Amino acid sequence: MPTTKPFDLAPVIERVRPRFRTATEFVEAVLREAILNGTIPAGAPLRQEDLAALFGMSRMPVREALRQLEARALVEFHPHRGAVAAEISAEDSADIGAIRAALEPAALRLSLPHLGAEDFALAGELLAEMDSVDDPGRLGELNRRFHMTLYARADKPRLLGLVEQHLAAADRYLRFQCGALGYNPRSQDDHRTLLAACRAGDADAACAAVVQHIERAGEQLTAFLRGR
Repeated sequence: MPTTKPFDLAPVIERVRPRFRTATEFVEAVLREAILNGTIPAGAPLRQEDLAALFGMSRMPVREALRQLEARALVEFHPHRGAVAAEISAEDSADIGAIRAALEPAALRLSLPHLGAEDFALAGELLAEMDSVDDPGRLGELNRRFHMTLYARADKPRLLGLVEQHLAAADRYLRFQCGALGYNPRSQDDHRTLLAACRAGDADAACAAVVQHIERAGEQLTAFLRGR
């Protein structure tokens, strides 16, 4: 049965150790860097007992670090397998992005004539909250709610179901990007451009903003993954 022991984490451990005071922060930082730079390959098992021995500490901070990495979509938990390094694919991300770029403008164009002041106010509140959130899970939730607030008046349940499904599929990539690159403030600029176009009732500008937003995020992630 494979273990985490073959990973050569010593260089990362020595580089990261001085920057963190708590054991959990230290373990999380080492594993995050090792997953992102490929030292720990996608799909590799991350067994708590092996990692605890490697870091010379109890399993508790290791367990907490793995849970925090799960929130950033860098680690996945599977029944009977435990924690593994997340498999993140540029091809899968691009596929999801292509579907979103087709579906979301269609939903927005149908929804826009029926959006009112309350919808715009809610979307603005969600944007404001996103500005102050640093938890990737919460950020993903707010992002989905913002987009769905603008699409919800389309009155096409099947279409909206597909849109929400693919927003949920894209959420792990958003959380991965936060873990790998930090949240890009340009994404919030895109959101504000989109909301402004919706408030103005400009369907063409709003749909173009959605597509640009999706494609820009996809290009950033693809460039990172292919450059590893």
